[in-house]
Amino acid sequence: MEAWVLFAIAAAAAQTLRFALQKVLTGGALSPAAATWARFLWSWPIAILLALLWGIWTGAERPTLTPAFLLWGMAGGLFQILATICTVSLFRLRAFAVGITFKKTEVMLTALVGFVLLGDRLSAAGVAAIAAGFFGVILLSGPPGGGSLLNRAAGIGLLSGVFFALSAVCYRGATLALDTGDPVLTGGVTLSVVALWQTVALGVWLAWREPGQIRATLAAWRTTSLVSVFSLMGSWSWFAAFSLMNAAYVFAVGQVELIFSLLVGWLWFREPLKARELLGMAVLTASILGVTALVG
Repeated sequence: MEAWVLFAIAAAAAQTLRFALQKVLTGGALSPAAATWARFLWSWPIAILLALLWGIWTGAERPTLTPAFLLWGMAGGLFQILATICTVSLFRLRAFAVGITFKKTEVMLTALVGFVLLGDRLSAAGVAAIAAGFFGVILLSGPPGGGSLLNRAAGIGLLSGVFFALSAVCYRGATLALDTGDPVLTGGVTLSVVALWQTVALGVWLAWREPGQIRATLAAWRTTSLVSVFSLMGSWSWFAAFSLMNAAYVFAVGQVELIFSLLVGWLWFREPLKARELLGMAVLTASILGVTALVG
């Protein structure tokens, strides 16, 4: 199996656990913005240390942080903050797995944004496999009790997909600008810079708009530190995958996160699985396998 596929699956697993912990946090004393800040707060120093150790161990040259890398990385970090706030807000309106489902509209959107901003192209077969996955998302996104898909939760979910798509393409631009030749080092350096920027930027906003939330986040350090650890694992894996493959294909394989989230929702949050959701899982699985076979 190709390295980028393994990175994408690892990222999806870590991200599922991180979002589950953030759902717990927003059910308590933290606002969506504070729960988002928690994912960056403890991860950047660990990322810097691990990236330094990896560089020393491999004997790699210190990468040059070019203006293009910093611009792509900071833009991606801002879009990721907005996307995460939308997703965490969605958990208050819908079940955990359904919240993740709406977020997964990012896959189709990433293909479009990647083509516009970076010129990334997909094969016809790749587009067909991704479209099948999008159909699986639709199967999973029906509101409770039936009714229209056009509701507030759907709007917030689609907005999160737009922001995640923009962040993914910006991050791919950053990894291409860094170009260390080592996907692990590229992922670590990109994560270090982006997470530090996000911690400072969102921390300033919280101090200005929600000062009590900084204290609440620090008080919940046992949970927020776990959020940061899983965030570090997930983001590092995403960045490594982006350095190797088109972001749309990476996110297509990353849709396995939906299956992970359904299992977490069922086992952890006691959210029952429905026949429609099982069918959506099957379609998504077929899509993921198709992308892996076509591209890998």
